[in-house]
Amino acid sequence: MKRTILSLCFLLAAAIVYAQRIKPDVVNTATGSLTIQPIEHASLVLQANGKTIYIDPVGGAGKYQGLAAPDLILVTDIHGDHFDPATLTAIRTPNTILVVPAVVAEKLPEADKKGVVIMKNGDQQTEAGFAITALPMYNLPESATAMHTKGRGNGYVLTIGKKQVYISGDTQGIPEMRSLKNIDVAFVCMNLPYTMDVPEAADAVLAFKPKVVYPYHYRGKNGLSDVNQFKKLVDAGNKHIEVRLRDWYAK
Repeated sequence: MKRTILSLCFLLAAAIVYAQRIKPDVVNTATGSLTIQPIEHASLVLQANGKTIYIDPVGGAGKYQGLAAPDLILVTDIHGDHFDPATLTAIRTPNTILVVPAVVAEKLPEADKKGVVIMKNGDQQTEAGFAITALPMYNLPESATAMHTKGRGNGYVLTIGKKQVYISGDTQGIPEMRSLKNIDVAFVCMNLPYTMDVPEAADAVLAFKPKVVYPYHYRGKNGLSDVNQFKKLVDAGNKHIEVRLRDWYAK
């Protein structure tokens, strides 16, 4: 009886999480559908080619109830809204590949270092069938005391069915972002004082011209950034860039 009650409680909790989770988006690729599931803030889940990719999973395993276990996890940086060792331990399987910058690998418990792939800015390799490029992410002007120093964390570009998917991580509108080419889907941060403001984010997006852009990671010290203003600025600058607004902070 006790086991039955516990099972029912688990199913109820999973149903509540599922009901609160916003509806996923689907992008067509050369090898099938790419499903994009926002989770919260910097965390999202991508599904394509029968594989599941978690980006910066934090907040406990409960946030990922009902989703397939990850074949691949990408972590961008050491801050707690991107790197949560307890969540990683809870959601990883023995077959999960974990891609991280060196500074994250150093902070992993020894027991969790199996299956870890370290990438630095500029590295390119293929994991779980997906080509991955690690890119810089940092604050401007560059400073040794900045919250995000050049070379510490990684943004990423994933190739999924010939689509290029860019994950900015914590960054400003750096030259490496502005010079990107042929990006199909971009996730771009905007939150002060940690990354950049809305006008800077819009200007950077107008420079590299992704086909679709999601403002994400937009909760800052003084609340949520104005993503509607971001959309207005991008729409005014280039009507061919599709800005998709999703509620990354739905409760």
